[in-house]
Amino acid sequence: MPWLELSLTIRESDQERVELALEEIGALAVTLLDAEVDTPNERAILEPGVGEMPLWGEIALSALFDVEADRAGLVHVLTELVPEITPEQIRFREVADQDWTRVWMDQFQPMRFGRRLWIYPSNIEPPTGDSETVIVRLDPGLAFGTGTHPTTALCLEWLDAADLAGKTVIDYGCGSGVLAIAALKLGAARVIGVDNDAQALAASRDNAERNHVADRLDLFMPEDHIDAPADVLVANILAGPLAELAPRFAANVKPGGGLALSGILSGQDDELCRRYAEWFEDIRVDVREDWVRIGARRRT
Repeated sequence: MPWLELSLTIRESDQERVELALEEIGALAVTLLDAEVDTPNERAILEPGVGEMPLWGEIALSALFDVEADRAGLVHVLTELVPEITPEQIRFREVADQDWTRVWMDQFQPMRFGRRLWIYPSNIEPPTGDSETVIVRLDPGLAFGTGTHPTTALCLEWLDAADLAGKTVIDYGCGSGVLAIAALKLGAARVIGVDNDAQALAASRDNAERNHVADRLDLFMPEDHIDAPADVLVANILAGPLAELAPRFAANVKPGGGLALSGILSGQDDELCRRYAEWFEDIRVDVREDWVRIGARRRT
């Protein structure tokens, strides 16, 4: 299946704003290259996630969309969101699925989160003999979320430290399913994954099957998810939706249950903490690379 690649060259100072805008208009993945290196094969590749800053002065940025996406509409919205970009800077081409995946696979290495949790790509075998190590097998794909972004890492570390044995977990905005699968591997009895992107739900299902936990994962679009209190809720989305969804999240966490929120930029956390304090206590903020995770416990 082909995909639509949008590419342009930007200044390093504009990188964060452009990535946020691309996420807003539905980019499935973003890759950054050093634009100042003439030979493409010698360019360093980075899949940093929104907000992580490379050291290059100029960046060759590529974003992946569904092949049927409206090109004129993407150009119009992107140039409105980032006025420094002109339509002449933006280029499109169709790329094969395997071409995109191969670039990722060449760069993706095992990553550790917390004390026990590791994410391994399928082309690298983990060591044997450590019964405490928890392995999630996850290859880079189209739905965002492999652990490379600070917000994903913060959520994975929170899950690793939580007592999930026998519990029910909601992963709201499940993306690739990495948080849902990690929760199941860490002992959760059942996880409910919710996402408004059908491609993300498909990726979550595929990844859960590869990790042999699909029988304990239920996936829903937001409108199909019936609110029912769970022991734990984790949501790695954006500050605006997190504020909007606060009453719903409160209704979906049992008294005494745990909550982890991320996708939040530094400076956005104060308002969110005040918002969630209506229903939650023991609120804690952790920061990494200008990104925030809020942890809390539902009032009893």
